[in-house]
Amino acid sequence: MKLGLLIPLISRYATPRFIRTLGATAERLNFHTIWVGEHSVMFDQQESKYPMAESLGTDGNMLGAREGRVELCPFTALAYLAGITTKVRLGTATIVMPQRNPVYTALETANVDWLSNGRMSLGVGVGWCKEEFQVMGAPFENRGQRSGSYVEVMKRLWCDEVSAYKDEFYDLLPCRAYPKPVQKPHPPVIIAGHVPATFRRIAAQGDGWWTIDNTPEQLKPQLELLKAELGKKSRKMSDLAFVASPYPHKADLKMVQEYAEIGVTEFVLMAYPETPESLEGLLEELARQYMDPNMPGMARLS
Repeated sequence: MKLGLLIPLISRYATPRFIRTLGATAERLNFHTIWVGEHSVMFDQQESKYPMAESLGTDGNMLGAREGRVELCPFTALAYLAGITTKVRLGTATIVMPQRNPVYTALETANVDWLSNGRMSLGVGVGWCKEEFQVMGAPFENRGQRSGSYVEVMKRLWCDEVSAYKDEFYDLLPCRAYPKPVQKPHPPVIIAGHVPATFRRIAAQGDGWWTIDNTPEQLKPQLELLKAELGKKSRKMSDLAFVASPYPHKADLKMVQEYAEIGVTEFVLMAYPETPESLEGLLEELARQYMDPNMPGMARLS
């Protein structure tokens, strides 16, 4: 089981020096992936309930809006990381697909994959914050189906010399898009979510499942639903990446072992260091605690 990092690149402290420290330290310590998140805007108050509110013990709002905890644009940050690293994988965890233009998103993903020489993974979700969709000028309704449509648009742009696609959500006229991704047929699309429709989308078009805020025990019934949907498409779990972060649950080696036992392929540690100095020290401590000393990039299982 690989060991990855999710370090929110919050604009208040994610300076160029901070990001350079993240890239250099993650590579030196042999973490497998640097994942970055996306929230285009935040609200002091919103009606939409934050999915991790119960686990964090909040009132339903996201933490830190007034403190400027909005993250950097993920593709800008990943392109910067691509230029200062050579081996660590780079990924989004996750972009809100149905509120984005799929052509621009396909181009941004391909550009990062090109600049990193094939190290990009695209984590996508359908979103939960209706107010954020309103700000972005995107419809909140049917966002799951729209997300699936947009993923298909991106695949056509990545894979076909002349790309075209049409359904009720998007009409891609025949066109050419470059650069094509280095990875073939395209960068992995890792789909996030925990409802039956998520598992249908993963089975139909996903290269993996991204999950956060679920213990191994909570994941077991969801995993059975996913396996059932995969079976309908003659697929199996070994076809997929299975990426899991326990945040905000407290992790320990026993939990890491339990994630491995249910088939997680990458265990992701999430943390909020606010200075380059604290970031480097934190990553060193996480590597000491959770990385197998005999297998760089892999999680310690005992």
